[in-house]
Amino acid sequence: MIYLHLFLAFFIPGLIGFGGGPSTIPLIQKEVVDHYQMMTLKEYSSVIAIGNIFLGPIATKLAGYIGYELAGIPGAAIAIFATVAPTTLMMIGLLSVIAKHRKSLRVKRLTMFVIPIVGVLMLQLTLKFFMQAVQTNSWIPTVLIAIFAYFALQRWKINPAWVIISALVVGAIFL
Repeated sequence: MIYLHLFLAFFIPGLIGFGGGPSTIPLIQKEVVDHYQMMTLKEYSSVIAIGNIFLGPIATKLAGYIGYELAGIPGAAIAIFATVAPTTLMMIGLLSVIAKHRKSLRVKRLTMFVIPIVGVLMLQLTLKFFMQAVQTNSWIPTVLIAIFAYFALQRWKINPAWVIISALVVGAIFL
């Protein structure tokens, strides 16, 4: 049954996750944490933090790690397959339609209506992670880290991987 749950937990976000990895993160969280209760939100946020250190698409890294933790190598293979299968099947099936209508004004408008929804999903996940960090660390360190991360990413244009690594180092020092 764990294999079926792993498959569904990653197939459904892969199927409806418009915009790639960032939009699938909250969808995967909904399945893995809320629906199937495979891990806690704290564990899930740790997996995302670790996954962001490494190169590659975040959804497949999440699938590989979570699948492996829950069901070993077969679990990792099933979760990764479930993550990439919807996109692969849709790309094969819709390639000619996309090529034919890629300059269509209707298609462009359609994507413009989906983008705010993806933004709200990301904001919702960010607020959950922020509140969890506040519960773990208290307000002051959490707000200071958030301010530093904002300036590092937006103003100083530091690569997100370095910001995450520096946060890990600071966390290791203060643990």
